[in-house]
Amino acid sequence: MLEFISQPWPWYVGGPLIGLMVPALLLIGGKQFGISDNMRHLCAAFFPGRAEFLKYDWRQVGSWNLIFAVGIILGGAISFLWLGGVGETNLAEATRVDLEALGLGPAEGAVPLELFTWKSLATVPGFIVLIGGGFLVGFGARYGGGCTSGHAISGLADLQLPSLIAVFGLFAGGLIAANFILPLLLQ
Repeated sequence: MLEFISQPWPWYVGGPLIGLMVPALLLIGGKQFGISDNMRHLCAAFFPGRAEFLKYDWRQVGSWNLIFAVGIILGGAISFLWLGGVGETNLAEATRVDLEALGLGPAEGAVPLELFTWKSLATVPGFIVLIGGGFLVGFGARYGGGCTSGHAISGLADLQLPSLIAVFGLFAGGLIAANFILPLLLQ
């Protein structure tokens, strides 16, 4: 049994399981699936009343979501520590060729080490990718009213037009960043 759990599950098992979570959360619990509001809930819990934005009952709104986030962390830890860790990431050969053309060597897992290490943070491209990209992701999630998973999984399942627009924007931004901005940074 443990061997079955420790192996990566195919998309046709994992996808429907995620898909079944959405109706359970939306229809049964009346909850939205997403993770980006957790920072606000944590700030409201630890610094209540410091800003108007944080004056709300975080226990009523966000306690289930914080428990969900803790579950994600525990699930990752259990998977890494007791179920065989990360395993090998199979990148397509075309992706490997594209990464090497950009000057990025062999990836460890799916992460190019030239961009995602403490050492790379001291370089201009590394700083822009890690700090600038992190800021833009955080700002975009807040400004867009949710993160990628919230819009793409929960918002689309709830037939929300803003989520459809957000998903188009997320994919367009990713394509632009990967095909135009990243090559410019790495020249």
